Amino acid sequence: MALIIRPFNNNDAPKIALLLKRNFLEINSNDYPLVQMHKLAAEYTPEKISTQAIFGHTYVAEINDTLVGTGTICPFWNSQTESIILSLFVQPEFHGQGIGSAIMKYLEQDEFYLRANRIEVPASRTAKEFYLHLGYQLKHAEGIEDENGYIRMEKRC
Repeated sequence: MALIIRPFNNNDAPKIALLLKRNFLEINSNDYPLVQMHKLAAEYTPEKISTQAIFGHTYVAEINDTLVGTGTICPFWNSQTESIILSLFVQPEFHGQGIGSAIMKYLEQDEFYLRANRIEVPASRTAKEFYLHLGYQLKHAEGIEDENGYIRMEKRC
């Protein structure tokens, strides 16, 4: 089972939208109200995913031509010295197999990562431990959530 990570193309957008929807409804709904997860699932349309890819670098992970994960890195508010990781997700049946970590390692080789002094991640409650394991720290010591329910995390490079 060879994992391939490659740049996003617009044909990937519907598959990524489904991948995100599954994670919101099947995984993140354990930590957030289901109504909130349905709203997020509806927001992440193929069009939104394609637009997000214009502003950053989106990658997909595949096994045997099946999309199993995705991740995006963008400049943080057009900064040359800060970047942000967005929409890092893995198909639920592939959780715990190192695919998310492999996508992160790939993102860490991207030019937006390499030029940054600081990387921010808006982590869900569900993903907080994953990012802590990768060396990210809470941006605010209290670990308070922002208005969207994300825990802001960061890594200094």
